[in-house]
Amino acid sequence: MRFSDKFKAFLIDFVIWLYLLGSGLYFADSFGYKIPIIFILPLALIFATILNFGEDSPGMALFGEKKRKWLKSLNGWIIMLVLIMTMAVGWSVVEVDLFKFFTKGANAKGIVSGLFHPNFKIIKICLTALVETIYLALLATVLAIPLAFVLSFLAARNLMPKTFLGNSIYYIVRTIATIFRSIEAIVWAIIFSVWVGIGPFAGMLALMIHSVASLTKLYSEQIENIDSGQIEAIKATGATTLQVWVFAVIPQIISPYLAFTIYRWDINVRMATIVGFVGGGGIGLLLLQQQQLLRWHNVGIIIWLIALVVWIMDMVSGKVREKLQEM
Repeated sequence: MRFSDKFKAFLIDFVIWLYLLGSGLYFADSFGYKIPIIFILPLALIFATILNFGEDSPGMALFGEKKRKWLKSLNGWIIMLVLIMTMAVGWSVVEVDLFKFFTKGANAKGIVSGLFHPNFKIIKICLTALVETIYLALLATVLAIPLAFVLSFLAARNLMPKTFLGNSIYYIVRTIATIFRSIEAIVWAIIFSVWVGIGPFAGMLALMIHSVASLTKLYSEQIENIDSGQIEAIKATGATTLQVWVFAVIPQIISPYLAFTIYRWDINVRMATIVGFVGGGGIGLLLLQQQQLLRWHNVGIIIWLIALVVWIMDMVSGKVREKLQEM
């Protein structure tokens, strides 16, 4: 077994034991037992070293040469312990309280009453906000398409030349897209609501930025899965890079690109409601205002309208994607 694989296995085992001991420390602290955190690091090193030499650990299962049935090995029991500890810590951190869930139902009396007795008197205001939300999501998607389309070619490994410049462009575009995609649209909405002010424009910018990053990833991965034979055939004729893209790449990606775009439009309609909660405009902002005023009957009609629009969008986008797959 190579030293590099042995070292990687050791690191995985060390991190696992660090996690298990840290979880144990969390529970000990919850019960009032104060254990110095300084003991965790050396203990994790000791356990990882012992299991690594014994070649029966999660790290060795990944990088080692011996293959064992996981339930009949120490490695399998460690994985089971990690899963059990994760669920236990999660249950404690989230403060799951089933007693409260089953006995405090009366607290939801207002919202339940609002759902079954919605206030149709504000339907005009709600529809105006809903239209704003739909167009907000539409513009975000439409404006994101050309940017994501161009960037996807620069983020596709099989299209970028294996030169210093080509590799630099590929990694820069990929890294920026990953960072921008990892920042949720609601965070972008907070940023833009401060930048351009509260309203639908801030919401549109937030969804557009997130859509560009997400579509760039989806588009570029589709390009990386195309038939390379067509690219080689076009290159053999002496075609330029642009001609290769136009005649060998684009014909293979049009259908999946359209499907991804419609799916993203569907997502943006849903997310437009959420970004409204932080100043992104649309029906989300109206829902937040009515909820803060405890006008549950107004909240009821807004929720029904949001559910109706999302249901219609699901039906339409699903049918369109189904037809595109048949093309």
